[in-house]
This record gives sequence, structure tokens and C-alpha cells, in this order.
Amino acid sequence: MFEYSGSMHMHSHYSDGSGSVEDIVKAAVESDLDFIILTDHNTLKAKDKGYEKWYKNTMLIVGYEVNDRKNRNHYIALGTDKITGTYEKLPDGDTGSRMSACEYVKAVNEEGGFGFIAHPHEERNNMPQHPPYPWTAWDCEDFTGIEIWNHMSEWAEGLNESNKFQRFLHPLKSIIAPPEKTLKVWDDLNLKRKVVAIGGVDAHAHKHNVMGMEFEIFPYKVLFKSIRTHVFLNDELKMGNSSNYTESRDKILEAIAKGRSFIVNNYYGNGKGFRFYAEYDGVHYNTGDEIKFVKKINKKIIFRTLIPSTAKIKVIHNGKCINESEGMEFTFDTDKTGAYRIETWKENKGWIFSNHIRVVSE
Repeated sequence: MFEYSGSMHMHSHYSDGSGSVEDIVKAAVESDLDFIILTDHNTLKAKDKGYEKWYKNTMLIVGYEVNDRKNRNHYIALGTDKITGTYEKLPDGDTGSRMSACEYVKAVNEEGGFGFIAHPHEERNNMPQHPPYPWTAWDCEDFTGIEIWNHMSEWAEGLNESNKFQRFLHPLKSIIAPPEKTLKVWDDLNLKRKVVAIGGVDAHAHKHNVMGMEFEIFPYKVLFKSIRTHVFLNDELKMGNSSNYTESRDKILEAIAKGRSFIVNNYYGNGKGFRFYAEYDGVHYNTGDEIKFVKKINKKIIFRTLIPSTAKIKVIHNGKCINESEGMEFTFDTDKTGAYRIETWKENKGWIFSNHIRVVSE
């Protein structure tokens, strides 16, 4: 397997971000990212203007973020060249789809794309200028996955009068872990079907006035040190090869859609080298895979975890921690069905969160 590290969910001045695509790409190249995914609201202008390509050894992929008429149910759409439906101006100046959330989730799939629920459980009331944008359309069943960790959302949800100055000065230190509510929903959904997780920075490079001083609280380059999504590919990419861009992009998108990935808070350490895989009856399985367990074979599934530096490793089965160990590797076996994933923690801060390997009865 070949591993590539990327940053997802960011906005340029084509929607509500303050930076140009050139600014964002420059920051990504300087941050040694293998790929970034731009998701401006309700527009593919960056793709239409030809920005989707290699920049040295960093690939820019363009998707978009769609929302409904109430500016809720934000959905990150990837792998499509088409904006779904028609749009209208909202009272606050934003734009919303005339479709319902379930309709645009389905439409993205029909156009050959896939998508992720963005910042699903926002509920803050401490920032009138940045209200919460939760997901409420849980009756939809066609979404590919969930953004379980969103830097901007976690930062804003925990903001209060006593900590706001420190949070403006040090936007990376306040990020602890994905919300428990989101993890629970994600784990529960994986008992029924595969639901893939991604992490996003939600970078806008907003500028705010604090105590008479203007701060850019989410500079792109700063957030590129934060939440990353790493993907596994079977083939090595020809980095920077413009003639091979489309093939390379599609391989990255396929890995994201299939859950061949994990999420890492890069601020607490480079996650490259993390592995969570299983062996059963002579076959190797990776994150995002499903194992068909046959009792009569009378063999257990062996799970292995490797991490690039010492941390607390937690084994999560059906949403509950069933084992934990301090170190750089952990092996366990099982004959139980369900959804398995790994969390790693450093000094009570979440570091790496894998996608599931699901075990189902044949």
C-alpha cells in the first residue's frame, strides 16, 4: 500500500473564504501536503477555471459544499463535475439549494459522485455572526460518510469569553478530539452499512477584531498543520506528472469513498506509517473493507495496529472500547462480528482515528 496525506474542506474567495486559490495552493505546497480538496459553497468555479491540477508535488482536487434553504444540512460533494439543482439567495446573503438535503444527496450519487455530511452536530450559540449549521436530515440513507472531525467547528463550539483570546492566538491547541455524539452516530450507522469518515479543517482564513487587534484566526497554512485525512492506494502516484493528473485524482477520490483512510491531528505528530489491518483465512483486509466471517472455518480474525510513535491505542468495537494499550503496536484476535476501528491518544488528546473494518456473518 502507498500512503498519501491530504487536507480537506476549505474555502476560497469563490465563496466565503478570504484567500485566492493561488494563496491556498502555495500554503499547501509549503506544508508538504500530497493533496488538498477545495470545497467552496455551491460552486465549482475553481474547477471551471482550470485550477484542478498538480502544483509541484501537491494535487488540488475541487469539490463543493451544498446546503439547503435554511442554511443547514451542509454536504461535501466530491467526484462530480456538476452542481446539483438550482439555487436561491438566502436572507443572510448566502445561497441555498432549492432541493431538500435528501434530494441533493441522491442527485450527487446519480451524477457519479459521492459525499459527506459536514460538521453534523454543531449547536453553538456563542457566535451570532457564525451560527451553527447542523445536519438534521438523518432520514437520508444515501450519503457516503460523515466528517467526524472538523477543526473550525470544534474551535467555535468551545469558544467562550474566558478563553477566546487564547483561542485566537493559538488555534491549534484547542483541538482535542471528534465530538462523542458524532462518533456514536458514526459507529451506530456502521452496524448497518459502511459509512466512511473524513476529517476537515473548514478553512476560511476569517479575519476578526479582538481587543482592537485584527486576527486571521484560521490561516490556511496554520490549519494545514491540523486535521488531515490519509489515504491508502495500491499503486504509487507519479507525483507532479501533469499528464497523469486525472488518473491520480480519481485514485485519491476512490480511496476516500471506500474508507481506505484514517484521520490524524497532525499537530500532535505526523501520522504517516499508521496501519490498521486484519488477516482472515489467508486474506488481508484494510480499513474500509468488509470481512465475511464463516463460523464453520473455525478460524479467528487477527487484527494488527502499527503507529509511528508511542501513544495509547484503543480498540473500538461497535462503539465501545474493548481494549487499550500503550505502545507502537497492538495485535488481537476475535470471532465476533461487528464494526472495528482504532483510536490513538497522546496526553488525553485525540491523535489518529481509523475507518472501520466491518465483520459480517456470511
